[in-house]
Amino acid sequence: MAAPASIVEGFERSLRECLSPFGFEVQPFKVGWYNAVLQPSLHLSHPEDTLAVLVLSAPQMFEKAFKPFLKNREFKNIRDPIDECVAHYVSRAVSQSFPAQKVEVSYDYEMLPNRRPRFLAQTAAHAAGAAYYYQRKDITADPWGNKKMYGVCMHPRYRGWFAIRALLVFPGVGAEGLVQRDPPDCVPSQELRIELLERFNLRWQDWSYRDIVPVEERYSEEQKTYFNTPPADRLKLLQESGDLQICPSY
Repeated sequence: MAAPASIVEGFERSLRECLSPFGFEVQPFKVGWYNAVLQPSLHLSHPEDTLAVLVLSAPQMFEKAFKPFLKNREFKNIRDPIDECVAHYVSRAVSQSFPAQKVEVSYDYEMLPNRRPRFLAQTAAHAAGAAYYYQRKDITADPWGNKKMYGVCMHPRYRGWFAIRALLVFPGVGAEGLVQRDPPDCVPSQELRIELLERFNLRWQDWSYRDIVPVEERYSEEQKTYFNTPPADRLKLLQESGDLQICPSY
C-alpha cells in the first residue's frame, strides 16, 4: 500500500523527535535501494517501495543517551551496555510513535541463523544517502593486488566518528514519494581514498582513518577510552568509574 508523502514524512518526524535529543540520526529510504546493490540471498524480503529507516548514533549519543542510561543500572545480565542503550531508546521511540503499526527492528549486532548479519549496515547507510561507503571499487588504480581490503563508511559531518545502529522496516507502508540521493562524497581524491582504506584495514586501532578529512565533531576522550577498552572489560570499567568520568588510558 502506497502511503501519502505526508504520512512518510510524519513517520520520519516522529522518530526524529524521539531520537534526535539523545544523539541519534534517522534517515528514511526504500528497501529497493538497498536490495538493488546486493545479490538476492542478501535482500530484505519486502517489496522494493517499502519504507525503511536507518538509525545512526552521532558523537553526542554517549553524553545524551548512554551516560543517562547508565544511571541506576545494576549491570546484571547485560551483554553489551551500548547495545542495551541503543535498544532501549529505539524500542521506546517505536512504541511511542507507532503503537498500531507493525515495525521490524534489526540491530547492527544481530545475526541470522546462518551467521549472516540481519542487514549490511554500511550498504544500508550508502543506499539511504546517510554516509558514503568507500570500497575497493572506488579506487581507479588499485595498488593492493590480491590483498583483501574492507570498505568503510564516512559521514558527511562526523566522518568516521559515528556508528550505524539499527534498521527499521515498515511492512505494508510504501514510500513511492522518496527520492534517492547519493551520500555526500567527502573523500573525493583517489590518494585520500587509498589512504583511508589503508588506515582502516592496516591500522584501524589508532583511529586515524576517522580523521582522514576535516571533521565537525568527534568522540570525547571519555568516549574514546570506553571504546578502546576490550569489550570483555567494559562492564568492569563502568563499575569502577562511578559517573564515568574516566581518564584516557593511552
